[in-house]
Amino acid sequence: MQQPDPAPTPTLPRGRLPLPGSGQGPLLLAMFVFLVTLVATYSAWNGARHGAQEQLRETFDYRTRDMAYSIERRMAVYEQVLRGARGYLRGSVALSRADFAEYYRQLRLDQHFPGLEAIGIATAIPPGGLAAHERGVRAEGYPHYAVSSEGPRESQTAVSHIEPFSGRNLRAFGYDMFSEPVRRAAMIAARDSGQAALSGKVVLVQEGTGSQQSGVLMYLPVYRAGMPAATVEQRRAALAGWVYAPFRMNDLMRGVSGIAVPQLEIEVYDGEQAVPEALLYRSPATTAAPARFDATRRLAIGGRAWTVRMRPDASMLATLDTTRPMLIAVTGTILGFLLSLVVWLLATERRRALQLAQSMTLELRESHDRIAAEQQRIRVILENAYDGFVAVDESGRITDWNAQATRIFGMTAEEAVGRPVETLLPEPRRVAFRAAFEAFKRGGPCSLLGAPREVEVLHASGRKLPAELAVALLPTGSVAGASVFVRDITPRREAEAREQQRQQRLDEARQGLLRAQKLEAVGKLTGGVAHDFNNILHIISANVQLMLRAEGPMNKKRLHSILDAVDRGAKLAGQLLAFARRQPLHPSVVDVRELLERVDSLLLRAAGDSITVERSAPPELWPTLVDPNQLENVLLNLVINARDAMEGAGTIALRLANVTVDAEAAQADPELTPGDYVQVAVSDTGQGMPREVMERAFEPFFTTKPEGKGTGLGLSMAHGFVRQSGGHIRLASTPGQGTTVTIYLPRHVAPALREPVAAAEPGQAPDASKASEASETAASDAGAHS
Repeated sequence: MQQPDPAPTPTLPRGRLPLPGSGQGPLLLAMFVFLVTLVATYSAWNGARHGAQEQLRETFDYRTRDMAYSIERRMAVYEQVLRGARGYLRGSVALSRADFAEYYRQLRLDQHFPGLEAIGIATAIPPGGLAAHERGVRAEGYPHYAVSSEGPRESQTAVSHIEPFSGRNLRAFGYDMFSEPVRRAAMIAARDSGQAALSGKVVLVQEGTGSQQSGVLMYLPVYRAGMPAATVEQRRAALAGWVYAPFRMNDLMRGVSGIAVPQLEIEVYDGEQAVPEALLYRSPATTAAPARFDATRRLAIGGRAWTVRMRPDASMLATLDTTRPMLIAVTGTILGFLLSLVVWLLATERRRALQLAQSMTLELRESHDRIAAEQQRIRVILENAYDGFVAVDESGRITDWNAQATRIFGMTAEEAVGRPVETLLPEPRRVAFRAAFEAFKRGGPCSLLGAPREVEVLHASGRKLPAELAVALLPTGSVAGASVFVRDITPRREAEAREQQRQQRLDEARQGLLRAQKLEAVGKLTGGVAHDFNNILHIISANVQLMLRAEGPMNKKRLHSILDAVDRGAKLAGQLLAFARRQPLHPSVVDVRELLERVDSLLLRAAGDSITVERSAPPELWPTLVDPNQLENVLLNLVINARDAMEGAGTIALRLANVTVDAEAAQADPELTPGDYVQVAVSDTGQGMPREVMERAFEPFFTTKPEGKGTGLGLSMAHGFVRQSGGHIRLASTPGQGTTVTIYLPRHVAPALREPVAAAEPGQAPDASKASEASETAASDAGAHS
């Protein structure tokens, strides 16, 4: 927290005061006390005087900085005006004077940019082209036009356009500025660099023979459109001319609108040395300021240095607070005299006078020490507080700033003190804050008070931070200030967001656990029912086969129908056992890519002629340990489901990949354990599934198809097989965008065994029976494929 150091307090005498034994003792004692009070008064007066001078010094430094910034800002604006004019020219200085005059009139440069004498174009005349240039301008209605130069030169220029084209600006029309050394140096610098260049001190051509002002010119090169300008040689070859602006320094400085102008005496010198011959501008002197109130600042404008010397004028020096030191001196002298009088009156009673003096001295010392300790204690507390502390004066400007406020807002105390407090808030809240503060100053109700409130504050970098503000208004006499405690609640918001995400993940895990438990319970029930149902079918099948050997032809036909029904029941029991993960498996090491190549024709027939089947696999696919026949059935079921979901037209993509699931990815899906997997993804471009259908897609006998179109065991059988093989199956779908079924099969470290492909019987398609069985099962898929 920034606080001025307290004025030094004189050391007061300690211990007992010696009392003279003569009759002059009371008088001498009174004189001694008066002398001590005078010393204390002088010390307090000197401290107050130094404090007032330091305050004036701070005001002077602030105004000098503002003045330097105002000059730089104004010259930067003028440079932007030239850049706008160059953009308007579009790489050519050959434009009509009416168009240039209209451009100047539309910008209203004489109204919005005081100090800008004119804006003009200096055309570069090629060697030998002077006569042609003069004839062209004369043909435009200026019969007496001629290029005025200070001597014959190989390279020549001419002021061909200047606005406003009136008054003393007419003197510059046709002037060859390249013939004058100071102007030529700036024009060459602008031409070779491509940037704006400021000339040194000159007397403008516009000046008459009377009182002349110092002036400068700013140049910006104009290169011909379409020509390269990357190097110095290219820029020289592409030069068409310059757009420039002349400035009369007295008019320019009157146009600089810095708040420091009315209270400063200013001298501007061209270059880095403040020598008389380089003087560009000097404001009228009103007082002789002390040497310590003399500030020199160096500015870089258009590639040229300016030295600006500033001193306070009489109005600023008049703001020096002399009342408080004088009041301290008068009050201290009067109090010293009264104290001496009391001591003299009481000196006849030696003990009483001594005790009184010692008591007053002790009280003064203790009071001073107590105040200093209290100030130090408050300073330490605020500097080490967890919250940022901002103190505001009655005008709403920041007066104190602690270390925590620096961390929150990204500004040091030197940068923050003196700024309006509402600049710490984002733009939409500034007006409301200022209105509430002004209402309090007028004695009305203030909406800033009350419990701490959460708002957004503005960091120095421009980003917004969530913060908690507690405002306390401090009335002091007829004016009021405020103290604001700011707490950065970004960690709190982040903790709340993390807790919300954790709760969301916990809810998802709970829902997944409930679905897994539900499938597990249904699986156990389904497995038991399927096992008992399969035993019954075996008994029926055995008895029917025995009856077939003894019955006649008619009964055999009926018994064959019974056997067909038994076979379908056995298949249904097998599917139920697959979902319950109790079917007998015959795992072997399988290369899934070779397996897909083996059943490629079968998959194409199952998909149909109007369906496009795409396959992709990495060159080195990992092997996996699964039952190949069951894996074929699962893939065939998924392809037929995808076909039904697309209603006979679309694309089916089968993608194989090697996938490594790390701990972070497994944390997002509790059922997926870390490790290496062979990923098999079957995607379609069909109708997709809504979320409520996806949640029940793996349940047995669940289907959204019409009655008789499926049993609802397709995806449930695939789920049971993959889980029994130690893998995982995932379903992703978006209504109207298709469905993707992803299977994760554990990687097997042993090399893959190549199984021979069984030759199909003549006239029979490969695995025709398997395609028929898979088609019956796939027709039951709920996910697609509704």
